[in-house]
Amino acid sequence: MLTIYRSVFSAGEKGLLVLLDPDRSDDHHLDRLLPRLNASHRVRAVLVGTSILMSPGLDRFVERVKNKCQKPVILFPGSVVQLTPKADALLYLVMVSGRNPELLIGEHVKAAPLIRHYGLEAIATAYILVESGAYTAVEYVSFTRPIPRNKPEIVVAHALASYYMGMKAVYLEGGSGAREPVPVQVIRAVKETVPLPLIVGGGLRSREQVEEVLEAGADLAVVGTALEENPDLMEVL
Repeated sequence: MLTIYRSVFSAGEKGLLVLLDPDRSDDHHLDRLLPRLNASHRVRAVLVGTSILMSPGLDRFVERVKNKCQKPVILFPGSVVQLTPKADALLYLVMVSGRNPELLIGEHVKAAPLIRHYGLEAIATAYILVESGAYTAVEYVSFTRPIPRNKPEIVVAHALASYYMGMKAVYLEGGSGAREPVPVQVIRAVKETVPLPLIVGGGLRSREQVEEVLEAGADLAVVGTALEENPDLMEVL
């Protein structure tokens, strides 16, 4: 039963997902940020993930997040090594915008037995990388090219194919370190065509940018790097 999916992604209310990178969020940062997340009515869940997990202790990291914040913790894994039974669910990401077979099925096969053993709720999510004006970490690590930001019809086709394949959500991503967020015309085109919860992340650094993507059709906006740099930003998001 997709209980986290129903409560976070299908409630019909727009909101925020806050992405925490275990490699870039130390205890001091978490102590400043997590109480703010817990108090925010806009934050629907916490995402935990990174491009390359450099430090051990993912279990401890997720436990610390859950001890300080009662929001659901959803894994946003870059690979099978980023799984832990301490989380509530994971985005079972299929990078449909790329043609790297490991990110289309390879990592998923490796992860499936662990997901079952851990009892994690797996939310099948179409992950679509959109050009952001910078060469991002996800582009480098995934060996994939983003879809040009001026080609909304190509993004829509990928999202629509994902819907027909049975995905539960669509995630439009500019990438960590994105210079520009996903264009509003791309967000609007996907939302008008594909009847799935729409997540948009990458390059969102202000309340104005968050509101813009939500008004364009995103159901959930993801903020990560901006809060790493300034946890006080949470007060105005």
